[in-house]
Amino acid sequence: MRKLLLAAAAALACVAPAMAEVYPARPITLVVPFAAGGPLDVMARAFAEPMSATLGQPIIIENVAGAAGSVGVGRVAHASPDGYTVGIGHWGTHVLNGAIYSLQYDLLNDLAPVVLLPSAPQLIVAKRAVPATNLRELVAWLQANKANVGTAGVGSAIHVSGLLFQKLTGTEFAFVPYRSGGQALQDLVAGHVDLSFDQASNSLPHVRSGEIKAFAVTSKARLVSAPEIPTVDEAGLPGFYISVWYGLWVPKGTPSDVVTKLNDAAVQAMATPALRNRFAELGQEVPGPHEQSPAALGALQKAEIDKWWPILKAASIRAQ
Repeated sequence: MRKLLLAAAAALACVAPAMAEVYPARPITLVVPFAAGGPLDVMARAFAEPMSATLGQPIIIENVAGAAGSVGVGRVAHASPDGYTVGIGHWGTHVLNGAIYSLQYDLLNDLAPVVLLPSAPQLIVAKRAVPATNLRELVAWLQANKANVGTAGVGSAIHVSGLLFQKLTGTEFAFVPYRSGGQALQDLVAGHVDLSFDQASNSLPHVRSGEIKAFAVTSKARLVSAPEIPTVDEAGLPGFYISVWYGLWVPKGTPSDVVTKLNDAAVQAMATPALRNRFAELGQEVPGPHEQSPAALGALQKAEIDKWWPILKAASIRAQ
């Protein structure tokens, strides 16, 4: 009997490692906290295919829109910390929302950073019918007319940029909230809203096609992919620098080896020539090697929270 028990134990010892799940063993869900078609959704889909190839499992995009991205981020924060639910977000969802919304999660304590993804400056853009031909003329037109700006919701990057623009230029305009930046851009192209402060990666194709006008890029240097667009310094609004950075997060408590595998897959994706060329065409900058670790994303997020939360709270910007 004792020999039988020892044999059974030995057999189980051999089977147990084979039964252990090696991550990833099934499809991974990548939660996009906005509707399909916006810049965050485009970024997610750009990474899904190369990361899937590296990880050996499909990556399924799940769009969970609402409250400027806070609903989708909450979906990730409350998910099982097993690596099968990953969230993509940006400066708005993982910094600004914390000062504007009463969140049911903590941005720093309920989520773990995975990797910093490419960042993009904004373009100050307007519908084609706006008569201004440069930024100074646009400011004058806004001061003389009732205009509106399409946003991705209260506290979104477009909204916050618009508030700062008003303060610096002495202009006033109404904000029209949409469920996503992509939907706001569609109505700008259609002429239903007048103005936007949109990510270059999102609006540049429509600028090139002549559907909308671009007046300046919110960075110190001109875009390599669109050198004809002046910087805000050159256009007459010095210092109006805004860059929207992206990242991946998982629920806090996700095993470190799983985070490492996800980080490696994203870093490999950013290194592929095809993806780097695509980012360059869209006016996006790939972070340097020293910026691609989970710790680097965590440090950037904390520094941005320390910078922007006091500004937003002092301006009494709250969700409506």
